[in-house]
Amino acid sequence: MYAIYGAVPTELSGVPTGATQYSPMMPGSAALEEAADGSLAGLTMLAPPGVIERRYAIAHALRALSPGTPFSLLAPNKRGGTRLRAELAVFGCASNEASRHHHRICSGFRPCIVRELEPAITLGGARMLPSIGLWSQPGIFSWDRIDPGSVLLIDHLPQLSGHGADLGCGIGVLARAVLAQANVQHMTLIDIDRRAVEAARRNVDPRRSTVLWADATSSKKMSHDLDFVIMNPPFHDGGTEDRNLGRAFIAKAAGILRKGGTCLLIANRHLPYEAAMKPLFSTMTLVVQANGYKIYAAKR
Repeated sequence: MYAIYGAVPTELSGVPTGATQYSPMMPGSAALEEAADGSLAGLTMLAPPGVIERRYAIAHALRALSPGTPFSLLAPNKRGGTRLRAELAVFGCASNEASRHHHRICSGFRPCIVRELEPAITLGGARMLPSIGLWSQPGIFSWDRIDPGSVLLIDHLPQLSGHGADLGCGIGVLARAVLAQANVQHMTLIDIDRRAVEAARRNVDPRRSTVLWADATSSKKMSHDLDFVIMNPPFHDGGTEDRNLGRAFIAKAAGILRKGGTCLLIANRHLPYEAAMKPLFSTMTLVVQANGYKIYAAKR
């Protein structure tokens, strides 16, 4: 079986037909952690940008590759590409390096003996963080702290009731705060990151929640008569600001709320989401603006 990890640019690296996707950011893909030792016949990886996350993914890839099989790792120069060859050398892998379209591409063959796998896998794995009392993993957004936007929303959370959803739930920080309210009956949490979903399932009361691994903007698995939606939508895609992500979250929230339902949105102050919200909601109120963030409460 040949493996692919991430959205590898076709102009930079060819991938055999029928390759199995292993990226945790692509719903429905296989889990590299579950691939048996030596089971893969080759791998092409768009390496993650974070150092700990990247070394974790590379270590699991090398563990799962059969000795002597080919690998090709690539990354943008400014997002880890210049480190790839040296990081592979730490694992005992020689590689040839090429530079194209502001990316580094490192190709080679998996050696019979690979060093330092366990430390990288342990450091990059899921764990309980005593500092925040939650399960998390490197690579998840704000993986080792509660981001300031979520803190602000929690501090200004109104009383909610009934059934709701958390779009882009992360590890479940906002949902936990909402589910602490007695009148909230059930929440659907959804995120595109499998690691966040797995953490959220550990962090949130399973008796009153459903956690989905899917793209929140396109999933058809959510009810369309919800009482409330909360969200702290992403606004970066591959390191580049993409305001259309937030607009897509807003449109999805409007589509799954009942008439009179509430949408609570936290966003960076500079993001002009007001224009996207006004046509979709009957009322829109600025709850608070502080510390570079703003919170809106909108009624469907």
